[in-house]
Amino acid sequence: MFSFLLTWILTALALLLTASIVPGISIASFSVAIIAAVVLGLVNAIVKPLLIFFTLPLTILTLGLFIFVVNAIAFSLVAYFTPGFHVGGFFPALFGSIVLSIISSILNSLFLSGS
Repeated sequence: MFSFLLTWILTALALLLTASIVPGISIASFSVAIIAAVVLGLVNAIVKPLLIFFTLPLTILTLGLFIFVVNAIAFSLVAYFTPGFHVGGFFPALFGSIVLSIISSILNSLFLSGS
């Protein structure tokens, strides 16, 4: 249970750091980041696999690069469903999803490596 809560908080921190790094992304507060982390988990668990399935031919055609577009769409959906979290367009969503995955990987490796 502790690992789940720590992952949740680390994802919220990664979202805040992403918003401070990538122009065009804004998060109103830490509580909004916590809610966005939950919505991000739900989108990644439910919507993203469906998007990957339906765009599989295009993903194969682009040798996997279309996954970046799917990640940007998922990131934009999180902003759409979370009040106080704003993404200013496709390119901020694309760069935000890339930066978020890098920051999340770093934070998870620092804090969750022993768990």
